Amino acid sequence: MNWLESKKGYETFLRIEKSLSLNSVSAYFNDINKLILFIDVHYPDLTPSTVKLAQLRKFVEWMSQNGISPRTQARTISGIKSFYKFLLIEEAVENDPTTLLESPRIGRKLPEVLTDDEINRLIDAINISKAEGLRNKAILETLYSCGLRVSELVDLKLSNLHFEQEFIRIAGKGERERLVPISKKAIEDIKKYLINSRKKLVIEKGNENIVFLNRRGKKLSRVMIFTIIKNLAEKIKLEKNISPHTFRHSFASALVQGGADLRTVQEMLGHESILTTEIYAHLDKEYLKDTVNKFHPRS
Repeated sequence: MNWLESKKGYETFLRIEKSLSLNSVSAYFNDINKLILFIDVHYPDLTPSTVKLAQLRKFVEWMSQNGISPRTQARTISGIKSFYKFLLIEEAVENDPTTLLESPRIGRKLPEVLTDDEINRLIDAINISKAEGLRNKAILETLYSCGLRVSELVDLKLSNLHFEQEFIRIAGKGERERLVPISKKAIEDIKKYLINSRKKLVIEKGNENIVFLNRRGKKLSRVMIFTIIKNLAEKIKLEKNISPHTFRHSFASALVQGGADLRTVQEMLGHESILTTEIYAHLDKEYLKDTVNKFHPRS
């Protein structure tokens, strides 16, 4: 089995058996493509079944020499390990050469978060007299109110808005669905956008059920959400480097600081593992201190 055949089989496995989204599949493929690029240049005769641990270690060295960060290296190695596990299951390889392949050690970086005042300043900077103003206001309120990933925001459907119950239904990573509470403020702003802006658009076929649309009546891109937020940050001269994901971090941090337990936050964020959620406890020194005082026998 050559690289192209292996990739096709792996794509089917990720999409059908693992039920991963197109974005997740694309991320895995980026990892595999890095390895294939390296193999093509340095070991052009190798196939997936003839790659050995020695070549994979050379690949890791090559990533380091090309300025790829330890965190990205670790994610890439994880993707390659997943690829070879699939090949082993399919009996396309006899042995897994990634078994002893080590990832670089990486430190945990605490995420940037916004204060409530900074979020209000960003929202207040939106010009609601412009056609896209009400939409952008609703987008920021929804990101902060619900802690959505940017992919979940752009895919949000009208049929998944349950405003009477103050919940929205989200299809998260791996198509895992969850119900997320939505604030009255976000509901109010989405309704204003739907009635006063979206209703006036000529909607392109296939986008009728999408909540947030561009001026051509098509689903917004992830890049467009990044651009909206970057422009607002520049407008208010915000010194922090922010992205749509910053609102998700800020949502989680606000919940933890307000006293929410990590299991509840994990549920609302759609994290598969609570280890991912635990980082927000480290953002709140009072939370950590209260936990020690409450549970440690010497406190």
